[in-house]
Amino acid sequence: FFLCLVVEPIYSPSTKMTMKLSLISLLLLSTTLMIDGFTLVRQGVMNNLVHNRKPTSLAVDAGMTDAFVNAWTSYNVALEEQPLLTKSVTAGVILGAADLAGQAIENRKNNEDAGIDVARFVRFAFFGFILQAPWNHFYYLLLDGALPPTDDPFTVTTGVKVVVDQFVQAPIFTILIFFFLGILEGKSVEAVKEQLNRDYKDTMLANWKLWVPATMVNIAFCPPIFRVLFLNCVFFFWSIFLSLKLNNNSEEQ
Repeated sequence: FFLCLVVEPIYSPSTKMTMKLSLISLLLLSTTLMIDGFTLVRQGVMNNLVHNRKPTSLAVDAGMTDAFVNAWTSYNVALEEQPLLTKSVTAGVILGAADLAGQAIENRKNNEDAGIDVARFVRFAFFGFILQAPWNHFYYLLLDGALPPTDDPFTVTTGVKVVVDQFVQAPIFTILIFFFLGILEGKSVEAVKEQLNRDYKDTMLANWKLWVPATMVNIAFCPPIFRVLFLNCVFFFWSIFLSLKLNNNSEEQ
């Protein structure tokens, strides 16, 4: 749904309408399943944190494969033992994959058969590893320290956290993203400032379309230990938008 809203120029009107209807249905279904799942996860994690801080585990259906269960268990062990490193590696992989998806969309849009821009892929993966995950790791520690999580997801505390996240933290972090990726790309500070003057408003409007509801779900239903993971998954789609936006402007220049 987000991609249909912010990357509309790529598609014809009939295609956009079809995608919006199908993706809205998918969003409603996935949100319902996600809320149910995160409720179970939250209960399991809180119990583990209270009882000897054992690695987080989930109750899974018998149909789940042993490989998935083992991988998920290993991930939770790593998340308990090395939270920052685990979140950083996860973010690097997800954001690198997002840029590859963005490149594929660009090539299809332009009817090109261009190869992978490895430098661009590395920039986004490095951004996820060195900035995005650490920033959000420490940011959520500070936020939860100032406003501790509540058992009831629909509280004034949740609402205040969403407002702080989206109207204080997000505008600052978006500026950091522009400068970080711009400098890595070799742009001057002045060139990045010009890009901010041109694109910052549109980027923030697109940001709020996606991140206000996503942040509400994240803060209300995700256990604190999984918040950066959830954020990274949503950031996959946001990074596709950023990849298309930033690199499209670079090509125009």
